[in-house]
Amino acid sequence: MSKSTKEKAEIESLESAIRHHNHLYWDKAAPEISDVDYDKLVRRLKDLSPDSAVLSEMGPSKDAPRVLGEAFRHKEPMLSLDKCYEPAELEQWAASFEGRVVAMPKFDGIACALHYEDGRLKVAATRGDGSVGDDITVNVLEIKDVPATIPTKETVEVRGEIYMRLSVFAKFKAAGMANPRNLTAGAIKQKDKSKSAAYELSFAAYDLIGTRADSQVGELEELVRFGFAKVDYLVLERDHVIEGFEKFTQWRPNLDYEIDGVVYKVDAIKEQRRLGQTSHHPRFAIAYKFQGDSGVSILRQVEWSVARTGAITPVAIVDPVNLSGVTVTRASLHNVAFIGNLGLTLGAHVTLVRRGGVIPNLENVTVPGTDPVVIPEQCPSCGSVVRRDRDFIFCSKPSTCKSAVIGQLAHYAATIGMLGFGDAILEHGYNAELLRSPVDFYTLRWEDIAKFERSGEKIAKKLVAEVDKKRSLELATFLRALGISELGKHVSAILADRYRTLDAVLQVTEEELLETHSIGASIAKSVVAGLAEARPLIDALRAHVTIVAPAHHEGEGGGPLAGLSFVFTGKMVAFSRSEAEKRVRALGAAVLSSVTKQLTYLVVGADKSGPKSTKEKAAEKLIGQGAPLKVLSEDELLAMLEGARTHESRS
Repeated sequence: MSKSTKEKAEIESLESAIRHHNHLYWDKAAPEISDVDYDKLVRRLKDLSPDSAVLSEMGPSKDAPRVLGEAFRHKEPMLSLDKCYEPAELEQWAASFEGRVVAMPKFDGIACALHYEDGRLKVAATRGDGSVGDDITVNVLEIKDVPATIPTKETVEVRGEIYMRLSVFAKFKAAGMANPRNLTAGAIKQKDKSKSAAYELSFAAYDLIGTRADSQVGELEELVRFGFAKVDYLVLERDHVIEGFEKFTQWRPNLDYEIDGVVYKVDAIKEQRRLGQTSHHPRFAIAYKFQGDSGVSILRQVEWSVARTGAITPVAIVDPVNLSGVTVTRASLHNVAFIGNLGLTLGAHVTLVRRGGVIPNLENVTVPGTDPVVIPEQCPSCGSVVRRDRDFIFCSKPSTCKSAVIGQLAHYAATIGMLGFGDAILEHGYNAELLRSPVDFYTLRWEDIAKFERSGEKIAKKLVAEVDKKRSLELATFLRALGISELGKHVSAILADRYRTLDAVLQVTEEELLETHSIGASIAKSVVAGLAEARPLIDALRAHVTIVAPAHHEGEGGGPLAGLSFVFTGKMVAFSRSEAEKRVRALGAAVLSSVTKQLTYLVVGADKSGPKSTKEKAAEKLIGQGAPLKVLSEDELLAMLEGARTHESRS
């Protein structure tokens, strides 16, 4: 037998042996030989036949009898990223460490962890709940971007995102598919691996655990050496972090993948370790998220809008641009400081984003314009002198300013649900000197309204009837309708539940409000001062409106738990929180929205982990001050309910 024939026979024998032992090790978890002996076989085959197909087959075989979707517990939790939406929040994060920052795209895909041992892919798993994910190894092996083997013997974990390129998604979109992320989520969990492969998924690797690299950039470079596709990234100084967001915003329309923001990571691994992590997210990373579809347009002019408070707000007028299927020509500029901070000029090319897919906002300048934006010195509505208070400008006479008064009337009508009073009707009423205060709604005559342009008798009588429906208002609704700063839905509900009558609310002090959970010093001060300032309006409205106390809850006022009040925190195990509230109400107790001195019990759900909630801390503070309230466990609540039911059945 010739030498070449011997070599050929040896190659065939080696290939057969390696396939056999690879199958036992990866697919059966029952190796027959040591890793050292296995490596000898592989090295010998590389010497004799470096192009052998077997050398690229190492790792779990594509026909491995893995259970798709089988639970896999992550060795290190896959934490969520902390998120921010404003430049100030990003800059505050950047001030918490030293050194450079790496900015990368936030892929809109499915998070995945790849576990390699001895250079072979052992397990690929989804993030799941961060602690336990699903085994998707069989399907991940079909992704071309994921190497079955990598050139290292160290045990490492590669984290990244499974996604679908937009160029691939195009053919599915034509078939009516909604978006690439949802398609990716379904594709990676296909029971038939060939069907999963047909979706042509991609993988972006951006984290490497088990590396000796001393920087994030070093990890990204090592991932490329391992055979993963290079991820786009920028290296920035701490005081230039927003530039990363601006760059990716500019690149976004031309990328072949969807991103929903920019991920920032501290570059130095040593600094990452110093910062550590919370139970929810690492402190060394943050995601600056886009808040909707974005596009670039040109700023043509700035209009100034006067709100009911007298605040004068700038509005950008831009060339038409399509965002989330809607043509946008106007965008919010927030305040005068925002214009200065952006260095905004007329003719500038600007990026627009529909926040939450609804409200257009001007985010940044991509190309500067030529003409400055002129800040008004007089109110555009009434001509009064403008005053500036920090970042905002205000009309100095809002009580007599047409736009501010109409804004206040519109707020009152909308809050109490008085239909029909749109801007046109309100403006006619203002011009006719019939509507200058919410009180005036209640003295309107249909004969006067009928004289308004495009009104007539039918519309006029309908509007007067609508007013008559609103002569009785719940306390919380009435308080919100006053338009007092910080007295919105949450605070008005707390005041109504706690004090029950308008007279009691009008006597509340800042000190009392500060004792209420979720009401801070600025809110307490604003509410008390606002109620005092609105007292003449309140007194005038009371001549026309009956203020009704909050409705009693089911069972309140009678039953074995009558006179007691409860607040719940944490997740219940025996039943849902809403069911718990229903049960105590049925037995006569009241359920409050916050922790106060008047509270009887704070119930902490049994499924409560992590640090104490703000409600628990508030309760402990009040107990320390001598308040009679008690903190109950879920078991203690169940015992109380059982005792109350027994008492009720015997009565």
